[in-house]
Amino acid sequence: MEHQLAKTILKIKVTELIAEKYRISISEARDMFYSSDISSLIDDDETGLYGDSPLYVFSLFEQETLKKK
Repeated sequence: MEHQLAKTILKIKVTELIAEKYRISISEARDMFYSSDISSLIDDDETGLYGDSPLYVFSLFEQETLKKK
């Protein structure tokens, strides 16, 4: 469970970006984000994704969302 603070902050920032972009509540954005594959990749220390910028992770989330449609 290394880098827990960085992961938490990143998830909060990405959730805020989702809420802003899609004009939904933080709760709805959090549900969308936590059901994505990207969210689980942040928890995996080996990916190093927790060290990337919120905008980059948000772009990955959007790509995943578009692929699912």
